[in-house]
Amino acid sequence: MKLVKRRFYLFCTIILGVLLLSIVHAIVEMWYINLLVSDFDMYGFRLSWSQWFLVHNVLSVALWIFGAWFGYWLGIRWWQIVYVERRHWLFRKRK
Repeated sequence: MKLVKRRFYLFCTIILGVLLLSIVHAIVEMWYINLLVSDFDMYGFRLSWSQWFLVHNVLSVALWIFGAWFGYWLGIRWWQIVYVERRHWLFRKRK
């Protein structure tokens, strides 16, 4: 039962990592697209729109992979803290 709980915990933290990096990706993308639309010659780095779409696709996949890795790392770390070391600093029992 503990193995199932750990796998579910890791699965949830991987999903959390992907969602967090997706939010960061959306914020950065909205900011930079506004810069590109306002002055493409200055912020376009001499790339065409089709090249920017390629950059977007590559970075999107890289961010998803990094988000999954970050979620897995976070899940391993917090599993160790919460379930192995039993450090529940928020709910400490008073003596």
